[in-house]
Amino acid sequence: MQENPAAPARTSRTWLDTWTPEDPVFWEATGKKVAWRTLTVTTASLVLAFATWFMVSALVVRLPGIGFQLSTTQLFWLAAMPGLAAGTLRIVHTFLVPMYGTRHVVSISTLLLLVPCVGWAIAVQDNTTPYFVLMILGLAAGFGGGNFSSFMPSTSLFFPKRMQGTALGVQAGIGNLGVSLTQFVTPWIIGFALFGALGASQTFTKGETTKQLWLQNASYWPIPLIVIFGIVGWLILRSVPVRANVREQMDIFKDKHTWFMTSLYIMTFGSFSGFAASFPLLIKEVYGGFPDAPDPLTYAFLGPLIGSLARVAAGPIADKVGGGILTLISGLGLLVGAVAVTFYTNPESTAQFPLFLTFMLMLFFFSGVGNASTFRQMPICFPPRQASGVIGWTAAVAAYGPFFFSVLLGVAIARSGSPNTFFYGAAVFYAVNIALNWWYYTRKGAEKPC
Repeated sequence: MQENPAAPARTSRTWLDTWTPEDPVFWEATGKKVAWRTLTVTTASLVLAFATWFMVSALVVRLPGIGFQLSTTQLFWLAAMPGLAAGTLRIVHTFLVPMYGTRHVVSISTLLLLVPCVGWAIAVQDNTTPYFVLMILGLAAGFGGGNFSSFMPSTSLFFPKRMQGTALGVQAGIGNLGVSLTQFVTPWIIGFALFGALGASQTFTKGETTKQLWLQNASYWPIPLIVIFGIVGWLILRSVPVRANVREQMDIFKDKHTWFMTSLYIMTFGSFSGFAASFPLLIKEVYGGFPDAPDPLTYAFLGPLIGSLARVAAGPIADKVGGGILTLISGLGLLVGAVAVTFYTNPESTAQFPLFLTFMLMLFFFSGVGNASTFRQMPICFPPRQASGVIGWTAAVAAYGPFFFSVLLGVAIARSGSPNTFFYGAAVFYAVNIALNWWYYTRKGAEKPC
């Protein structure tokens, strides 16, 4: 295993010869420029990855209206598939950067996003597309979610510890904006023949109203950008000479703090990604039965937007005050939000929708804060190579959030007509993690204050 920057036995076209970001002289002379250039390219690629990952959440609410015969349970399962694939792929991505380097991993995984984008563009144009095909394409959208567990560990290697809260907060926060971007762009871009030459329109019916949509545009628009940034990544990215095979990287699982940080990141990013995937359908199921029902995609993008911006803003704060205290605040906010929203999930009219929306946005805000603070804690708790692995692993497990949130919300609604059972369970989980974070990382005399 090679953790010290020495010239690796690989071509310098891919691998940097040396990398010592903790050395102030090296950082100012060489490291800073390379690190920020790498962060720029990988962050732009991560935006496209998240946009692709959550593309399905924006599409599923429109599928019944263009003739797809899908039940509520089927729709929630379809929205869950990208999360199932992403969590599994993130486990693989956790080990890739120390084996193959940033250049290869980022550029190739970005180009793989073309598969779900092209596939969904074709599938939505035929409302007889079998459900199993849609499920496979839902899994393929998980390619975008998988990328996070190699992109973020890569960034942690490029920056000194004192800046990692900021760097990781910027990358993850801006990357998370891809969720909001795809949910914001979709209702606008499907309304006209932007790519008319690549497919016909579909007739969308809601009640007595019909209109023409070009739903394929929702997955066509990222394609040119994916090609551009895949090529740019291949041409200008380099890889830090921190090397380890899979067996060597498995040592992180012997440390109990790997598992504690995993639970904390499920609380934060699991909540962010899970609510982001299910929010449009949740609005539709809870408030969609009223004559003046809100359009889910008019509001759904606000949650990921607020959570992403909170993550960017909280990164520098975590560098200054420590991640543990912000994670504690995040957990308390999530607990309050999860309980409060249940008062507005069995509405008598849409007059209750603004308060429902407020508490849902509260959940997104505090999940965003916790996303930044937990990623500040990990580089403090572990040495650089292990921190990289823990970041990738925790991100992998938390990426199952869209799968479990969508499935469990669907089950709760199907059985009781209300999502409240799910929210009560989430509140208990948040309370456990608040105690865990306080005991090990925040209290006076904590084992690993960070």
